[in-house]
Amino acid sequence: MEPIPTCMHPNPGWMNLENKDVKSVHSFDDASIVGKHCILELYDCDAGKINDEAFIRTSLTSAAKTAGAKLLNLITHRFNPQGVTGLALLAESHISIHTWPEHGYAAIDVFTCGKKTLPQRACEFLSDELEAKSSSLKSFYRESPENIGDSNRKPVDI
Repeated sequence: MEPIPTCMHPNPGWMNLENKDVKSVHSFDDASIVGKHCILELYDCDAGKINDEAFIRTSLTSAAKTAGAKLLNLITHRFNPQGVTGLALLAESHISIHTWPEHGYAAIDVFTCGKKTLPQRACEFLSDELEAKSSSLKSFYRESPENIGDSNRKPVDI
């Protein structure tokens, strides 16, 4: 089993990922980049798994850990007659999932701020965990105004 990086992982390897879907003209060293956003479409998933709220909760928790993110809160809802929506609130941002078991489809969004997390690893984990037969992954860097990525955060008087 491959070791799971922690939030303090010294070399997250963002620039060495083999995913060819990364669409960016930026280096992650660019101060205007605050994080990475992955949009994952999973097709022909195991219908039982994507309709199981407890399984989705466990999968989101494990996906956050796999990405090296800190889970703050987790909320899920199972729809009647089928489907599950879940949101993992991370210290670094979020992971969300919406499922359509009747179509074997899951829509997943993984956004992590900072340079120490690996959202694509969360996507790979969820694809494997939900037994998707095919998938589409689009990844891009989130660009901030006024270089907030390098700034120290201070309280604002409101």
